[in-house]
Amino acid sequence: MLLIVQHKVLDYDAWKPVFDDHESVRARYGGQGHTIYRSADDPNDLTLLFRYESRERADEFMRDPSLREAMEKGGVISEPRFQWVEEAEEASYAERRAA
Repeated sequence: MLLIVQHKVLDYDAWKPVFDDHESVRARYGGQGHTIYRSADDPNDLTLLFRYESRERADEFMRDPSLREAMEKGGVISEPRFQWVEEAEEASYAERRAA
């Protein structure tokens, strides 16, 4: 399952080490990895893509009190927006041009 989380942080460079320190908790709840995107217009406006073994395990993670603590410590300044997505298609234009 893929979970998209969007929120704003006070300072990315201060937020990132706190985020990294919380990896073991994400993994304990079935987290398999993540990708971080930063807005081109505001590098403190983040979109995070998380891969989880199941939605149920990720929901358990989101209820863990350490998540809210880590977000506060890292300087998250907006209410996060969550969206579950499933991949519908992936395409590589480079591979199509080479064919």
